[in-house]
Amino acid sequence: MLTRLLAVALMAVPLGANAVDFSMKLEPGVSIPLTAPQSEVYGIGVGQSAKMLFGITSFLDVGPSGQFMMLPNRSPGLESGVVWGLGLGARLKRPHDAESFYGLSPWLDADLLYARTGPLNRPAFDVAVGVSIPLGTARVFWIGPFVRYLHVIQLDRAGYDNHDAKLLTIGLSLEVESVAKKPVPPPEPEVHYVTKEEIRTVTVTKEIFTCPDDDKDGVVDSADLCPDVAGPITNSGCPVYKKLVVRKEKIELKEKLFFDWDKATLMPASYPVLDEVVQALMDNKSFSVEVEGHTDGTGTDDHNQSLSEKRAETVLNYLVGKGITKERLNSKGFASSVPLATNKTPKGREKNRRVEFVVHFTILNSGSTK
Repeated sequence: MLTRLLAVALMAVPLGANAVDFSMKLEPGVSIPLTAPQSEVYGIGVGQSAKMLFGITSFLDVGPSGQFMMLPNRSPGLESGVVWGLGLGARLKRPHDAESFYGLSPWLDADLLYARTGPLNRPAFDVAVGVSIPLGTARVFWIGPFVRYLHVIQLDRAGYDNHDAKLLTIGLSLEVESVAKKPVPPPEPEVHYVTKEEIRTVTVTKEIFTCPDDDKDGVVDSADLCPDVAGPITNSGCPVYKKLVVRKEKIELKEKLFFDWDKATLMPASYPVLDEVVQALMDNKSFSVEVEGHTDGTGTDDHNQSLSEKRAETVLNYLVGKGITKERLNSKGFASSVPLATNKTPKGREKNRRVEFVVHFTILNSGSTK
């Protein structure tokens, strides 16, 4: 019934539907006095607001508004409290043609009012918040909850209570618009139909971008740890070696190298491991390595430094003797300065005595074979 009345009222307004963005709004609700003396004299009553809103932008509406409120007197036989108000207000809202969130339109409004309560004429203002929900895809009718606060100002304190009237109305807003607010669809792309004459003059060019994979193993060179030799993708493009693993920055041995006690002499048990290092360097022509010697923390620093350097140089000489060019190799001793574990336990000291192969990816001069 209310929506029908709104539609009739809208049709009676002497404005063309296409001339201006216009809507009418009714807000029936329950009104509650918040402070004394009104809360002591009156109980919970009813309230009604009516608004005519004219769209300035899709976010802002302005227009006249009216208020009516009636609160029952708590004492039997006495008159109810009635508030009338007329004024002008503005509303900020989410545009009614927005697509997302099912078209929900939160809003905030405020009014400046001339209010009459009994024989008194007083200034007043109100503020409200609410949410409008469209009924149907045309978005002509809207409904939603709201909360409105009304503040009536007492100017003349002499002979009256010295408190302003403060009232709250909670209800359901009903709105009808003069123009449908269907969501605006995105612009359709322009279609250009090519004529036969244009087809004859069109030259088609194609650029093909490829990532280099010199060893053709399916791992591009930028991610291939062994770009010179084919290897499975699961092993980062490197062959699967038995006694070592090629990491991003080093050749990691799966087995230890063995030297005579406190000497730089390689034991025969180390030869199979180093032979596989030779094979890895043969496979990967772009590798150069630095052989690093490390000792545990026993003994003097000078002795450990000398021992680590000599052991690293022994390994380097072994690789050269197997055909690796010396230009691809370098050796360095670190004594006990870079431990992997504690030197306080036999197991830790054993872990710290080691030789490491740090890989430097350098492209050798053309013509190099080893």
